[in-house]
Amino acid sequence: MKRNVLLIHLCLLLSITTFSLSAQTRKSMNVADYEKRKMQFVEEQAGLTKEEANRYFPLNTELSKKKLDLNMQYRNKVQNMRKNNQEMSEEEYLKLLNNDEELKTKEAELEKEYAEKFKKALSPEKLYRAQQAEKNFMQKEVNNFRSNQGTNNPMNRNNQEKRNSNNRNR
Repeated sequence: MKRNVLLIHLCLLLSITTFSLSAQTRKSMNVADYEKRKMQFVEEQAGLTKEEANRYFPLNTELSKKKLDLNMQYRNKVQNMRKNNQEMSEEEYLKLLNNDEELKTKEAELEKEYAEKFKKALSPEKLYRAQQAEKNFMQKEVNNFRSNQGTNNPMNRNNQEKRNSNNRNR
């Protein structure tokens, strides 16, 4: 169960990262198209029937939205604190740390709540396969995004150089 919770959390983080990177480069992303492609990929890779998909995806979407809302609330708190205080005190940094802990706790509570719902929706094997497929889809999307950035992006060049260096060291 801990593994499933970790996988769901990782998928959400990859989703948020993908959306964030897209916004930073001012490239528009059709979220509806992205979700449709993700659902098709997961359904195919996990071998979900239409009935299983109809039970899994609404839960998955609901959980993702709730986690996104939590993260947006946290982000807004942080931005407001920074905006109001150019130089933050130790007490304000402590508040940031406490907010971070609160966010993680709330996310863990959501994960636990939805883990039970997911177990009722799919067999353990199908649930595991669906979560792995979603993780693979997210990684594929991040890789596609990076490759579409080209070598003109300094961040992409630096990351590519690190990957090449790591591959030579193996």
